[in-house]
Amino acid sequence: MERIKCLIIGSGPAGYTAAIYAARADLKPVVYTGMEPGGQLTTTTEVDNFPGYPKGVDGPSMMVELQQQAERFGTEVRIGHVTEVNLSKEVGGIHTVVVDSTTTIEAETIIISTGASAKYLGLPSEQRLRGGGVSACAVCDGFFYKGQEVAIVGAGDTAAEEATYLANICTKVTMLVRRDVMRASKAMQHRVNNTENIEVLYNTEVDEVLGEQVVEGLRMVNNTTQEKTEIPITGLFIAIGHQPNTDIFKGQLDMDDAGYLITEGKSTKTNLPGVFASGDVQDKEYRQAVTAAGTGCMAALDAERYLGSLGAH
Repeated sequence: MERIKCLIIGSGPAGYTAAIYAARADLKPVVYTGMEPGGQLTTTTEVDNFPGYPKGVDGPSMMVELQQQAERFGTEVRIGHVTEVNLSKEVGGIHTVVVDSTTTIEAETIIISTGASAKYLGLPSEQRLRGGGVSACAVCDGFFYKGQEVAIVGAGDTAAEEATYLANICTKVTMLVRRDVMRASKAMQHRVNNTENIEVLYNTEVDEVLGEQVVEGLRMVNNTTQEKTEIPITGLFIAIGHQPNTDIFKGQLDMDDAGYLITEGKSTKTNLPGVFASGDVQDKEYRQAVTAAGTGCMAALDAERYLGSLGAH
């Protein structure tokens, strides 16, 4: 059976930064990309807030460059999805991992960088029309709605960012905010309010997505007056937050009520020796590419020190 010194699960900024540091420390890291190679950044067009890119960079290009940088130092990147883990509770113990339900490998250390995935509203009409005009990624799919009218659900920075992105290509964007205020940062709120073709509806929720095969309209309900209204749209974008990808670690690693992995103090250590967590899988506060990269670096250093301490025993 193959044994890996440092296994990194996930290929976003956290995973690749961990790989760069681990590779330079001669840990010969292997990265499994997971379901979304490149992570959430591959669904972001413009990254303007990552240091070192004065003109900005698009997400997919940045992830390709991060992968190339990790590979330059000897990281092996594999396409594959970790489906099962059996983590050792012993210091110096070997962890076993199953990839794509078929291949079992052993790892001396594991860095979990599996990130988080978009949440949906859970309405039958929404689920039925996913792929037929309902999307959780405006930046991936907005292009298909050029010159059309669309709606977006959400009140945070992501929703505000996606609304302004859609406003550039769509004739009208209706933004549904469940409460009477937006959660987004002031800068993002100003951007939304200063964009002429975005209409923000407060205290408004989706009652039903209309259409048989594709989205044809939206029935909305005002949650204070219960009044229902319909608008014609061809696309509905959901931007209501994320769910950490931690299901396979349930029962083995400590997590909070929302499913985010709990790490020790300022470190990336989980409750099991030799298992570290970095990026959005353990950070619901900041959720930025730059903070994910920072914790990826920390995880690699923690893994290196852990392996070093075993040699001292």
